[in-house]
Amino acid sequence: MSCDDYYTSKKSDDIFEDVCGQQSSPSSILSMSRVRCFLNGLDFKILFFLFVFVPAVTFGVYCHGQKITYFLRPLWQSPPKPFTPITHYYHPIIPTTSLCRLHGWRPREFPRRVFDAVLFSNEIEMLKIRWKELYPYITRFVLLESNSTFTALPKPLNFAEHKSEFDFVKARLSYGVVSGGFRKGENPFIEEAYQRLALDHLLKNAGIEDDDLLIMSDVDEIPSSHTINLLRWCDEIPDVIHLELKNYLYSFEFRHNQLSWRASVHRYKHGKTKYAHFRQSDYLLSDSGWHCSFCFRKISDFIFKMKAYSHNDRVRFSHFLDPKRIQDIICRGADLYDMLPEEYTFRDIIGNLGPIPHSFSAVHLPPYLLENAEEFSYLLPGNCIREER
Repeated sequence: MSCDDYYTSKKSDDIFEDVCGQQSSPSSILSMSRVRCFLNGLDFKILFFLFVFVPAVTFGVYCHGQKITYFLRPLWQSPPKPFTPITHYYHPIIPTTSLCRLHGWRPREFPRRVFDAVLFSNEIEMLKIRWKELYPYITRFVLLESNSTFTALPKPLNFAEHKSEFDFVKARLSYGVVSGGFRKGENPFIEEAYQRLALDHLLKNAGIEDDDLLIMSDVDEIPSSHTINLLRWCDEIPDVIHLELKNYLYSFEFRHNQLSWRASVHRYKHGKTKYAHFRQSDYLLSDSGWHCSFCFRKISDFIFKMKAYSHNDRVRFSHFLDPKRIQDIICRGADLYDMLPEEYTFRDIIGNLGPIPHSFSAVHLPPYLLENAEEFSYLLPGNCIREER
């Protein structure tokens, strides 16, 4: 073998060595790029995981993370302690003294005074229905409003602007105004607690005394008049009793199964009774009224409340506030925030998925609502279309 032959062979060994772990020809060496060599060495399962699966999961969690959390709620949160239910007896022809005894309570010789206290935002129609329902049995109506929302949004004094519509309670009204903090970014529950504390002071100025009854509930949580009349005429009632209210959404067409219990009635005790909106007793008086949440006449009021109240973090995307979307949801009985039911078992979550079924019953609703059905038609079955502004 000549030197020339040896040299040629040695050069060929250098050039035609394995490329990317494979034997290659001169033409393949020229055409294969470094990127191709790099990709040829990767597992395509890893590529799919990094560039397809991970972004898809991340986007899904971003869009539906709240749903995932609510669906998994039975794994990380136990249901609250059940209430002790109190059977509620009532018929219009049965005397109150007999009703007291049916409940295991002793009739009084004279009724207690009753104070109805609310924080007010913009629920003009619901306030009118509430006060017309309770008017015969309330000693003092106490209302506090602020020039800002719980989320520090400035707002007009809506009750002050409509005060003339409530002349029927003028002689019994204690009205107060509190300036909001306008601290954007602060926990809205801090502002809410501040306003409830201010309502405590307004109640004292209104003349509430020990053993008077105090109704603690939001404007749209309306006790029935016969419930309040029963409690004011009976002795030995619990010091604090929660009211089970029929629960409606958007109007009295959509009644859902979720328990409404936050409304309560207290036998006032100076220095101990504090205005609040959470569980304060184990006693729950059955079928005691109505809770109509987001029962507004105008789409603009829906948008305002969604941005203003303590759970405004549920507005995760700007399109949630689109008027056409809101109108569609109202007519379907669906959820404004695209949330899953707030339940504690998988059976209850799955069982309550989807829109609330339509109801065409207008039986046992507040009398003032039915007496003025034309004015409040949007709250009755079959009238879901709302005004824009």
